[in-house]
Amino acid sequence: MTVVAEAMVLPGAALPAAAPLIEVNDLKMHFTIAAGIVRKRAATVKAVDGVSFTIARGETLGLVGESGCGKTTTGRCILRLENPTSGSILFEGQNLCGMDRGSLNEKRQRMQVIFQDPFSSLNPRMKVGTIIGEPMKVHGIHPNQKEREARVAELLSVCGLNPKFMDRYPHEMSGGQRQRVGIARALALKPEFIVCDEAVSALDVSIQAQVINLLEDLRDQFNLSYLFISHDLSVVRHLCHRVAVMYLGRLVEIADADELFNNPLHPYTQALLDAVPIPDPELEKGRTHKAMKGEIPSPINPPGGCVFHPRCPLAVDSCQKEVPQLRQMTAGHWVACPRV
Repeated sequence: MTVVAEAMVLPGAALPAAAPLIEVNDLKMHFTIAAGIVRKRAATVKAVDGVSFTIARGETLGLVGESGCGKTTTGRCILRLENPTSGSILFEGQNLCGMDRGSLNEKRQRMQVIFQDPFSSLNPRMKVGTIIGEPMKVHGIHPNQKEREARVAELLSVCGLNPKFMDRYPHEMSGGQRQRVGIARALALKPEFIVCDEAVSALDVSIQAQVINLLEDLRDQFNLSYLFISHDLSVVRHLCHRVAVMYLGRLVEIADADELFNNPLHPYTQALLDAVPIPDPELEKGRTHKAMKGEIPSPINPPGGCVFHPRCPLAVDSCQKEVPQLRQMTAGHWVACPRV
C-alpha cells in the first residue's frame, strides 16, 4: 500500500494544518500504445505509477524531476483533463474521479491551470478582454457584458497590466505580458487551486523573477494553493513550501523545501541538486561534480523493483525486486529508499 504524505504545517502556523485541499492517493495513469492494422495493444506506458501526496490550503507544492517523469500528466489528471487509470483525487474530501459531468464542471471553476507556453495557450484570434472574460461567460458568472469588462479590467490590474490591454491581441504583447494574461484568465473564476505547469520556463530570466513574485503575491492575497511543476530547482526553492521529487512515474522523496535542499536523502534528489550551478564562478570552478550514470529508462519498459536502481550508487540486489514505499524519516520528510 502506498503511503500518503501528511499535510505540512504552514510557515508560521501554531497548529497543524486542517484537512488538505487536494489529496492524491495511489494515482496511476497508464497509456496504451497500439500497433498494426487492427490497432492491437503493443505496450503500456506507465506515465504515473502510484503517486500519493497532499496539498494544504495556501500551500505551494513543487513537483520536480527530469523531463518525461510524469509531472505534467499528474497535473492533468488532478484537473481531470486525463482520466486516471486508477487511484483517487480528493478535492475538499470529494473524489473527482467518481463525479458526473455536472458536478465536475462545478469543481472545475475552483481548479484552474497556467500553461507553459503563454503564446500557444491563448487564442490568437481573440482579444485579451475576450480571452479573460470567456470563462466567466461559459460558467454564467457576470452575464452582463459591462460587468465582465469591469472584472477583466480588475484582473489585468491585479496581474500588473494596464486595463487598456484588453483591446490587444496576444501577438501584440511580450512573452511576460502574455503569461500575465494567462494568470489573469486562471483567476477569472476565483479558484482555490491552480496547477502551474512550467509557468515560467518559457520566459527570460528577468521576466521569470517578476512572474514568480506575482504568483507569490497572488497566493498570499487570495489564499491560493499551487501545484508548481518545474525542472528549475532555484525557482522551486524560492516559491514552494514543500517539494516532491518524481522519477519515472513515482515519487522518491517529499519534504519541506528548506529540508529537502539542505538535507536531500534520496540518491536521485542528491544528483538533481548536485547538477544545479552555483552563481559564484569561483565556487562553481572548484566544485566537484558527480555525474549520474546511465540514462533514464523507457516508461514502456521500466526496471523491476526500484525504478532508479540501474543508476543508483547505493543499489543492492534486493533493489531489483522490491518496490520501495515512501517512509517517514523525520517530521514531514518522506523517502522511498530502504538504503538511507
